[in-house]
Amino acid sequence: MKYCLLATNMRKALAQNPNLLRTLIGMGVTLIILLAYAVYGATIESEVYIYDAKSNENNVALENVTKYYNEDSNSTVWTWDAQLDGTNLTWVNLTGTDLSPGSTISISSAAGLYSHPDLGDEDADDFSCNDSCKNRNEHTVNSSDGYAEIISLTDPDPALRGKGSLYADSSSDAYEKSAEIISTSFEPQAVRITVIEEGDRDVNPNIILTQVNEELSSVEQFEVDAATEFMWALAAVIGCFSMVLVPSFTVYFAARAKQKKVELKLDAAKAELESDADDAEHDDTEEGNEDAKSVNITYNIQNIAIQDSVMIDSNISSESE
Repeated sequence: MKYCLLATNMRKALAQNPNLLRTLIGMGVTLIILLAYAVYGATIESEVYIYDAKSNENNVALENVTKYYNEDSNSTVWTWDAQLDGTNLTWVNLTGTDLSPGSTISISSAAGLYSHPDLGDEDADDFSCNDSCKNRNEHTVNSSDGYAEIISLTDPDPALRGKGSLYADSSSDAYEKSAEIISTSFEPQAVRITVIEEGDRDVNPNIILTQVNEELSSVEQFEVDAATEFMWALAAVIGCFSMVLVPSFTVYFAARAKQKKVELKLDAAKAELESDADDAEHDDTEEGNEDAKSVNITYNIQNIAIQDSVMIDSNISSESE
């Protein structure tokens, strides 16, 4: 029922507009031309620029290592002081090894750092530092199997590190804007690292502090591969039109084929009826001829009878004379 309705609508549409197929093809070609022009415009007249910042990772020297044993809590406190390079500073990562069970490690900064346990975890789901990272002056984690790590950012804005995009009127303007985005200053630059271990410890744990500073390396105009984009656009247009036209025309041609079969059956039935009518007429003609023959035979018999009667009468008359 549904296919018959689609076929009926298709036939009505074609009846109202015999050039429907030509119109659809013309619309498709027009859309392809518009997409090609859009790709060309985005390629030639793009005002979008891509900047790339190179990340330089360096170890930070730890100074003024001190040890303090707290008899009341029976714990050993280790502290290290360090000076960071605050120019375009983005990442500050702290790693501790050879830690005793139950120990803690922390990093503190008067400027504050952004951190979260899932920061730096590639398997973290639905994590965004902009939403989840906390800006604190001190971050602390517990050790596990003698290992602990704190990954932190000076700013969670992803535009400050790696690649980014911006709008500019020229290459020089784009370079200035990119340098302005990358350029940051982290102050005060002093940080302190603290490790608290249980008991009186004589061997300090192994502590590694690294920092990452960004350096603007390149600014390039955003370019689109015109050939590839045009092929994708063409494939999208053909796919869309195919999804719309193929089912409709399939139903239409199927309905037309079914209608032709019905017409052939009707023609055959009509021819059969006409043949039967001709046979009936021929039979009637033959019956009419036979009736005419019987009438002639009867007429001839009557004539013969009359002639015989006349001859008999004439003979009788002659004999009487």
